[in-house]
Amino acid sequence: MYNASAHMKHTIADNLRELRGRIAEACEEFDRDADDITIVAVTKTFPADTIQKAVAVGMYDIGESKVQEAELKINQLGHIARYHLVGHLQSNKVKKAVQLFDVIQSVDSLPLAQEISRRAGELDRIIECYIEVNSSGEPQKYGIPPDRVLDLVEHVKALPNIRLSGLMTVGPLTDDEDKVRDAFKLVHGLFHQAQEIAGDQFDVLSMGMSDDFKLAIAEGSTMIRIGTGIFGARGKSDKSQPDSE
Repeated sequence: MYNASAHMKHTIADNLRELRGRIAEACEEFDRDADDITIVAVTKTFPADTIQKAVAVGMYDIGESKVQEAELKINQLGHIARYHLVGHLQSNKVKKAVQLFDVIQSVDSLPLAQEISRRAGELDRIIECYIEVNSSGEPQKYGIPPDRVLDLVEHVKALPNIRLSGLMTVGPLTDDEDKVRDAFKLVHGLFHQAQEIAGDQFDVLSMGMSDDFKLAIAEGSTMIRIGTGIFGARGKSDKSQPDSE
Protein backbone atom coordinates (compact mmCIF):
# COMPACT_ATOMS: atom_id res chain seq x y z
CA MET A 1 0.00 0.00 0.00
CA TYR A 2 1.04 3.61 -0.55
CA ASN A 3 2.85 5.24 2.37
CA ALA A 4 1.80 8.90 2.47
CA SER A 5 3.96 9.85 5.44
CA ALA A 6 7.13 8.87 3.62
CA HIS A 7 6.29 11.39 0.90
CA MET A 8 5.89 14.35 3.22
CA LYS A 9 9.67 14.86 3.22
CA HIS A 10 9.78 15.08 -0.56
CA THR A 11 8.93 18.00 -2.79
CA ILE A 12 5.93 17.98 -5.10
CA ALA A 13 8.30 17.59 -8.03
CA ASP A 14 9.94 14.55 -6.39
CA ASN A 15 6.60 12.94 -5.67
CA LEU A 16 5.34 13.62 -9.16
CA ARG A 17 8.46 12.10 -10.68
CA GLU A 18 8.00 8.99 -8.55
CA LEU A 19 4.30 8.82 -9.39
CA ARG A 20 4.98 9.00 -13.10
CA GLY A 21 7.49 6.21 -12.71
CA ARG A 22 4.88 4.05 -10.99
CA ILE A 23 2.36 4.86 -13.72
CA ALA A 24 4.90 3.85 -16.37
CA GLU A 25 5.53 0.56 -14.58
CA ALA A 26 1.80 -0.17 -14.35
CA CYS A 27 1.31 0.66 -18.01
CA GLU A 28 4.16 -1.63 -19.01
CA GLU A 29 2.73 -4.45 -16.89
CA PHE A 30 -0.79 -4.11 -18.27
CA ASP A 31 0.07 -3.18 -21.86
CA ARG A 32 -1.13 0.39 -21.61
CA ASP A 33 0.41 3.61 -22.95
CA ALA A 34 1.43 6.00 -20.16
CA ASP A 35 0.67 8.94 -22.45
CA ASP A 36 -3.00 7.90 -22.32
CA ILE A 37 -3.21 8.49 -18.55
CA THR A 38 -4.13 11.99 -17.35
CA ILE A 39 -3.26 12.91 -13.77
CA VAL A 40 -5.65 15.16 -11.87
CA ALA A 41 -3.81 16.60 -8.87
CA VAL A 42 -6.33 16.77 -6.03
CA THR A 43 -5.59 19.76 -3.80
CA LYS A 44 -8.52 19.67 -1.40
CA THR A 45 -7.55 20.83 2.12
CA PHE A 46 -4.30 22.28 0.75
CA PRO A 47 -3.78 26.06 0.40
CA ALA A 48 -3.79 28.00 -2.84
CA ASP A 49 -0.02 28.12 -3.06
CA THR A 50 0.00 24.32 -3.34
CA ILE A 51 -1.91 24.69 -6.60
CA GLN A 52 0.68 27.23 -7.77
CA LYS A 53 3.48 24.79 -6.95
CA ALA A 54 1.70 21.97 -8.77
CA VAL A 55 1.19 24.10 -11.87
CA ALA A 56 4.85 25.15 -11.73
CA VAL A 57 5.91 21.51 -12.17
CA GLY A 58 3.50 20.86 -15.01
CA MET A 59 0.25 19.81 -13.36
CA TYR A 60 -2.51 21.61 -15.24
CA ASP A 61 -5.48 19.47 -14.15
CA ILE A 62 -6.42 20.34 -10.56
CA GLY A 63 -9.14 18.61 -8.55
CA GLU A 64 -11.16 20.04 -5.68
CA SER A 65 -13.96 18.40 -3.68
CA LYS A 66 -15.91 21.31 -2.20
CA VAL A 67 -17.22 24.31 -4.08
CA GLN A 68 -16.82 26.73 -1.18
CA GLU A 69 -13.19 25.75 -0.53
CA ALA A 70 -12.33 25.85 -4.22
CA GLU A 71 -13.92 29.27 -4.67
CA LEU A 72 -11.45 30.91 -2.31
CA LYS A 73 -8.47 29.39 -4.09
CA ILE A 74 -9.67 29.95 -7.65
CA ASN A 75 -10.62 33.54 -6.96
CA GLN A 76 -7.15 34.10 -5.51
CA LEU A 77 -5.25 32.36 -8.30
CA GLY A 78 -7.41 32.81 -11.37
CA HIS A 79 -7.76 30.11 -14.01
CA ILE A 80 -4.15 29.00 -14.04
CA ALA A 81 -5.24 25.38 -14.47
CA ARG A 82 -8.14 23.22 -15.63
CA TYR A 83 -10.26 22.84 -12.51
CA HIS A 84 -12.17 19.60 -11.86
CA LEU A 85 -14.90 19.20 -9.26
CA VAL A 86 -14.37 15.64 -8.02
CA GLY A 87 -16.59 15.71 -4.92
CA HIS A 88 -20.35 15.55 -4.53
CA LEU A 89 -22.24 18.54 -5.93
CA GLN A 90 -25.37 19.76 -4.17
CA SER A 91 -28.00 21.40 -6.36
CA ASN A 92 -27.80 24.66 -4.40
CA LYS A 93 -24.10 24.94 -5.28
CA VAL A 94 -24.51 24.41 -9.03
CA LYS A 95 -24.60 28.11 -9.95
CA LYS A 96 -21.25 28.71 -8.27
CA ALA A 97 -19.78 25.44 -9.57
CA VAL A 98 -20.40 26.29 -13.21
CA GLN A 99 -18.72 29.67 -12.68
CA LEU A 100 -15.61 28.10 -11.17
CA PHE A 101 -15.00 24.69 -12.70
CA ASP A 102 -14.11 23.50 -16.17
CA VAL A 103 -15.08 19.87 -15.47
CA ILE A 104 -17.69 18.41 -13.11
CA GLN A 105 -16.86 14.76 -12.54
CA SER A 106 -19.67 13.95 -10.12
CA VAL A 107 -22.95 14.11 -12.04
CA ASP A 108 -25.17 11.40 -10.58
CA SER A 109 -28.75 12.33 -11.46
CA LEU A 110 -30.74 13.87 -14.29
CA PRO A 111 -32.08 16.77 -12.16
CA LEU A 112 -28.51 17.70 -11.24
CA ALA A 113 -27.43 17.55 -14.88
CA GLN A 114 -30.41 19.67 -15.93
CA GLU A 115 -29.53 22.30 -13.34
CA ILE A 116 -25.90 22.33 -14.50
CA SER A 117 -27.02 22.82 -18.09
CA ARG A 118 -29.47 25.58 -17.13
CA ARG A 119 -26.94 27.49 -15.04
CA ALA A 120 -24.23 27.05 -17.65
CA GLY A 121 -26.61 28.41 -20.28
CA GLU A 122 -27.12 31.54 -18.23
CA LEU A 123 -23.37 32.10 -18.37
CA ASP A 124 -23.10 31.10 -22.03
CA ARG A 125 -20.80 28.24 -21.00
CA ILE A 126 -20.59 24.59 -21.94
CA ILE A 127 -19.43 22.49 -18.99
CA GLU A 128 -17.62 19.22 -19.46
CA CYS A 129 -19.22 16.54 -17.27
CA TYR A 130 -18.66 12.92 -16.27
CA ILE A 131 -21.28 10.65 -14.77
CA GLU A 132 -20.30 9.26 -11.38
CA VAL A 133 -21.00 5.55 -10.94
CA ASN A 134 -21.34 3.89 -7.55
CA SER A 135 -19.48 0.77 -8.64
CA SER A 136 -18.98 -0.61 -5.12
CA GLY A 137 -22.56 -0.44 -3.88
CA GLU A 138 -21.27 1.12 -0.67
CA PRO A 139 -24.04 3.30 0.83
CA GLN A 140 -21.67 6.04 1.99
CA LYS A 141 -20.54 6.68 -1.58
CA TYR A 142 -22.26 8.93 -4.07
CA GLY A 143 -22.91 7.97 -7.67
CA ILE A 144 -25.65 6.43 -9.74
CA PRO A 145 -26.17 2.63 -9.60
CA PRO A 146 -24.57 0.80 -12.53
CA ASP A 147 -27.88 -0.41 -13.93
CA ARG A 148 -29.07 3.19 -14.40
CA VAL A 149 -25.95 4.60 -16.03
CA LEU A 150 -26.82 4.10 -19.69
CA ASP A 151 -30.27 5.65 -19.29
CA LEU A 152 -28.70 8.70 -17.65
CA VAL A 153 -26.11 8.95 -20.45
CA GLU A 154 -28.95 8.97 -22.99
CA HIS A 155 -30.66 11.89 -21.28
CA VAL A 156 -27.63 13.96 -20.31
CA LYS A 157 -26.03 13.85 -23.77
CA ALA A 158 -29.03 15.79 -25.10
CA LEU A 159 -28.67 18.72 -22.68
CA PRO A 160 -27.53 21.85 -24.53
CA ASN A 161 -24.85 23.23 -22.21
CA ILE A 162 -23.15 20.02 -21.14
CA ARG A 163 -20.39 18.20 -22.97
CA LEU A 164 -20.77 14.67 -21.65
CA SER A 165 -17.37 13.08 -22.02
CA GLY A 166 -16.91 10.23 -19.58
CA LEU A 167 -17.56 8.22 -16.44
CA MET A 168 -16.04 8.53 -12.98
CA THR A 169 -15.99 6.07 -10.10
CA VAL A 170 -14.37 5.47 -6.73
CA GLY A 171 -13.13 1.97 -6.01
CA PRO A 172 -14.37 -0.07 -3.03
CA LEU A 173 -12.81 0.61 0.35
CA THR A 174 -11.10 -2.76 0.73
CA ASP A 175 -7.71 -4.42 0.57
CA ASP A 176 -9.18 -7.16 -1.64
CA GLU A 177 -7.63 -6.35 -5.02
CA ASP A 178 -10.02 -8.68 -6.85
CA LYS A 179 -13.02 -6.72 -5.55
CA VAL A 180 -11.40 -3.43 -6.55
CA ARG A 181 -10.60 -4.71 -10.04
CA ASP A 182 -14.11 -6.12 -10.43
CA ALA A 183 -15.60 -2.70 -9.66
CA PHE A 184 -13.31 -1.00 -12.14
CA LYS A 185 -13.98 -3.68 -14.74
CA LEU A 186 -17.72 -3.11 -14.36
CA VAL A 187 -17.36 0.61 -15.04
CA HIS A 188 -15.03 -0.03 -17.98
CA GLY A 189 -17.72 -2.18 -19.54
CA LEU A 190 -20.31 0.56 -18.99
CA PHE A 191 -17.90 3.07 -20.48
CA HIS A 192 -17.75 1.17 -23.78
CA GLN A 193 -21.54 0.83 -23.88
CA ALA A 194 -21.94 4.53 -23.13
CA GLN A 195 -19.59 5.40 -25.99
CA GLU A 196 -22.05 3.77 -28.36
CA ILE A 197 -24.70 6.19 -27.09
CA ALA A 198 -22.70 9.38 -26.59
CA GLY A 199 -20.26 9.18 -29.48
CA ASP A 200 -16.56 9.90 -29.95
CA GLN A 201 -16.50 12.81 -27.48
CA PHE A 202 -17.12 10.27 -24.70
CA ASP A 203 -13.48 9.36 -24.11
CA VAL A 204 -12.63 9.75 -20.40
CA LEU A 205 -12.70 7.00 -17.79
CA SER A 206 -11.80 8.63 -14.46
CA MET A 207 -10.98 5.95 -11.89
CA GLY A 208 -8.10 5.29 -9.57
CA MET A 209 -6.58 7.22 -6.67
CA SER A 210 -3.32 7.07 -4.73
CA ASP A 211 -3.95 3.60 -3.27
CA ASP A 212 -5.52 1.86 -6.25
CA PHE A 213 -4.53 3.61 -9.47
CA LYS A 214 -2.46 0.63 -10.61
CA LEU A 215 -5.55 -1.57 -10.54
CA ALA A 216 -7.55 1.15 -12.31
CA ILE A 217 -4.94 1.35 -15.07
CA ALA A 218 -5.15 -2.43 -15.40
CA GLU A 219 -8.89 -2.08 -16.03
CA GLY A 220 -8.75 0.72 -18.58
CA SER A 221 -8.67 4.00 -16.67
CA THR A 222 -7.63 7.04 -18.70
CA MET A 223 -7.61 9.51 -15.78
CA ILE A 224 -6.44 9.08 -12.19
CA ARG A 225 -7.12 11.44 -9.30
CA ILE A 226 -4.10 11.74 -7.03
CA GLY A 227 -3.84 13.78 -3.82
CA THR A 228 -1.64 12.20 -1.14
CA GLY A 229 0.57 10.59 -3.79
CA ILE A 230 1.65 14.08 -4.89
CA PHE A 231 1.15 16.33 -1.87
CA GLY A 232 1.55 14.01 1.13
CA ALA A 233 -0.83 13.40 4.03
CA ARG A 234 -3.79 15.62 4.80
CA GLY A 235 -5.61 16.56 7.97
CA LYS A 236 -8.68 14.92 9.47
CA SER A 237 -11.09 16.60 7.07
CA ASP A 238 -9.76 14.43 4.26
CA LYS A 239 -11.57 11.37 5.62
CA SER A 240 -14.97 13.00 5.25
CA GLN A 241 -14.75 12.85 1.46
CA PRO A 242 -14.84 9.21 0.37
CA ASP A 243 -15.88 10.09 -3.15
CA SER A 244 -12.72 11.82 -4.29
CA GLU A 245 -9.00 11.43 -3.50
